[in-house]
Amino acid sequence: MLNVTLYLDVDGVVCPFGATGTTPWGSAWSLANAGMLEVAYAGELVAGLNGLARLPGLRCVWLTSWEDMAPRYLCPAVGLDGRQWPWLTAESGTGEGWWKLAALQEDVATTAPAGIVWIDDQLRYEPDAQAWAAILGARILAVSPDPRRGISPAELAAVSAFVAAPVF
Repeated sequence: MLNVTLYLDVDGVVCPFGATGTTPWGSAWSLANAGMLEVAYAGELVAGLNGLARLPGLRCVWLTSWEDMAPRYLCPAVGLDGRQWPWLTAESGTGEGWWKLAALQEDVATTAPAGIVWIDDQLRYEPDAQAWAAILGARILAVSPDPRRGISPAELAAVSAFVAAPVF
């Protein structure tokens, strides 16, 4: 049985910064009021994430500065079926360095997934996170989308392929 955890950021990943033009899928950006702010998102991405989240053995976790506001406000606003997903907090990541790396490492140590998908636009700028991912090798798929576009169709396809046919 599949035992993979997907850690998902919001800003720059699900909801790009300053979205202009069309989505990576070629459609218009959808806009929604997520409680305290308006967010742009690609409906195709939300549908793809919803499909992934239904896979047996895939555990989805919010790893975002939105923390509990992602399931509470973002999910109903954009139609993402992530209201039941747990979220990690800055407090759960103890120690120095990037709080998201510390929180993820703590969660991985506790839950012991066989595979890990980590999607965060900041990953490309975090050498400690890159070094840790390199140690894990085939056990992890680290995706760092363009923060102005969010997750692309090719990146979502790579996540789907990793989850569907794990090589670890």
